[in-house]
Amino acid sequence: TLVCDLVSVSGGLGDTQFSFRLRQSGGQRNTHFGDDGEYNREAPLTLQRESAHYFGYVYFRQVKDSSMKRGYFQKSLVLVSRLPYVNLFQSLLQLIAPEYFDKLEPCLEAVCNEIDQWPPPVPGQTLNLPVMGIVIQVHATDIPLSNAQNLLPAPLVLPSVHELDLFRCFQPVLIHIQMLWELMLLGEPIVVMAPSPTISSEMVLALTSCLTPLKYCCDYRPYFTIHDSEFKEYTTRTQAPPNIVVGVTNPFFIKTLQHWPHLLRIGELKMSGDLPKQVKVKKLTKLKTLDTKPGNSHLTSVLGIQRKRPSEVQSALLRRHLLELTQSFIIPLEHYIASLMPLQRAITPWKNPPQIRPFRQEDFMKTLEHAGPQLTCVLRGDWLGLYRRFFKSPNFDGWYRQRHKEMTQKLEALHLEAICEANIVAWMKDKSEVEIVDLVLKLREKLIRARCHHLPVKEETLQRVGLYIETIIGSLPEDLQTVLHHQ
Repeated sequence: TLVCDLVSVSGGLGDTQFSFRLRQSGGQRNTHFGDDGEYNREAPLTLQRESAHYFGYVYFRQVKDSSMKRGYFQKSLVLVSRLPYVNLFQSLLQLIAPEYFDKLEPCLEAVCNEIDQWPPPVPGQTLNLPVMGIVIQVHATDIPLSNAQNLLPAPLVLPSVHELDLFRCFQPVLIHIQMLWELMLLGEPIVVMAPSPTISSEMVLALTSCLTPLKYCCDYRPYFTIHDSEFKEYTTRTQAPPNIVVGVTNPFFIKTLQHWPHLLRIGELKMSGDLPKQVKVKKLTKLKTLDTKPGNSHLTSVLGIQRKRPSEVQSALLRRHLLELTQSFIIPLEHYIASLMPLQRAITPWKNPPQIRPFRQEDFMKTLEHAGPQLTCVLRGDWLGLYRRFFKSPNFDGWYRQRHKEMTQKLEALHLEAICEANIVAWMKDKSEVEIVDLVLKLREKLIRARCHHLPVKEETLQRVGLYIETIIGSLPEDLQTVLHHQ
């Protein structure tokens, strides 16, 4: 984790926190931690460390100060990470930023030294993270913590490393929650126009989380400005908008992004006096927008939400509703793709594993009559049309690639287990030396792959394959044994 001092924001006085995300440019995409692959294999898809993007978590302060040339003290502390731990890192900044603004570099150096000693995150484990005399305690996979461990001083317990208060984020747009879920599912281009970076970034992050447990596989920028390197790429009219959700606050984007198909405006944008005359607020009435205003939200009856309930209860209800919606949609796909897996009895030790059958969209569509989301979801609508559009989205491609990879690894694991159950000595009786050497090389390759890719294979099975390899080599002439042992 890198902590650095940059970023400036125009706006009101006081302290502001928000998030951004940026693409890594050029060079190798190596990460600081050597266990990236292992962490990502164990972590939920929504919490995996990214290899091509950085997250920025910002604490910005702007206060009047007559000793400054501009009349204001303006400074940001930005924490940069590949992990989407928005709650953890924003809480960390709340602790260290005020101290940093007062004491500057010496404070930051001490904090960095403490953070350098933190253990890498391990999914399923509780992290105790000491900083500035406080211990932050959080669970690396968002399982609610029970009683805190006996730590001195008493820890700051975070209920989640990344989950936002969904009800607070979505309250202005609850009437549109079904439509927004569909737009996110389909990877549609969306502009979120908000009055502040905080609201902009929280809304974008809330939108990307509403598909859980399905991973949102498109790009997203919680806070996007005219200074971002992709500004020209996203504002050009010579090609269709990319599959991305961008959060903006600058009214200039009202004009430059008005060709995008979906614009969501939260609250009232602050129009500066030097805004070009051709960009007027009334122009918005001609755009395709979901126009919302704080305080006038419509609480949907399907969620059973009541104003008297605490926000965390409302958020839990909303999160459960979105989870059930996603599961209703994805479970038929999971059932169908599972049916494409070869039968276990078709896996034999001395032949390559059989292939996974291809995903045929029309065959899947035929299964929906008896196993579609209309059987488990209270919402009615054009589910068939939604699936057809989903098939064209990056989210389907990402889901299919992940599931196909998992199934392929499962086949490899089952093949190794079949080899362990086979009689190697009997197989070798009528085989030539060339065939036996070829088997040794193939088994070695399988063993290396199983360990490097952490295939779902028992350690006992891997050890038995290793013994088989030694047994086969031992049956060969000494010159071949020497060659194979030195490879």
